[in-house]
Amino acid sequence: MFSSTKRSRFTPIALATGLIAAGLLSLSMTGTLSGFVASITNSTNTAATGAIVMEEKTTTGSLVTCTSTDSGTVSTNASTCSTINKFGGSTVMVPGTAVTTGITIKNTGTVTPSSFTMTHGASCTQSNNGSLNGTATDLCSKINIVITSGGSTVFSGTITQLAAATTVSTPGITMPAAPAAGASVPFTIVATLDAAAGNTYQGLAASLPITFTFTS
Repeated sequence: MFSSTKRSRFTPIALATGLIAAGLLSLSMTGTLSGFVASITNSTNTAATGAIVMEEKTTTGSLVTCTSTDSGTVSTNASTCSTINKFGGSTVMVPGTAVTTGITIKNTGTVTPSSFTMTHGASCTQSNNGSLNGTATDLCSKINIVITSGGSTVFSGTITQLAAATTVSTPGITMPAAPAAGASVPFTIVATLDAAAGNTYQGLAASLPITFTFTS
């Protein structure tokens, strides 16, 4: 009688314990104990670069266009344009002759540069033009250059002075603001041979490279 009563007393307790454990296991597997949830996923987190590309185009004489990508792709983005002569390219100037060249510099990229500069070679180069050549050695100082943009003077002086000019010196170079994407800046360059130049300046040529640059 004693052993039979003892089994009937503890069997319900063991059964209840088993049922509770099974219930907890079931809840942990189904996740029904989680609380309220809210979330946001940003699926378009991107960053991209813009591009600066320069276009130079003549507005007088034969229309010529050069771009900074002519020598390759935007990865290079620097080219040499030998078909645009900013000093006019005349080979028959006489004392007092003025030759005018008009160009535009356009930003064909997608962003506005932070600066716009014009630089030049270290010195003017004099050479012979044809077979009849004078003996003068300072033609570069006898050709005056006036560069204007939108009614403002960018530079005025001889080619020799232009070669020596910087943005902080006299006569100096004062550039207009960098153009926004899609905008252009006009320039007019007038080259004039000194009216007092004599026979010794015949059959000579003067040359100076000029570079326009956008910088972001």
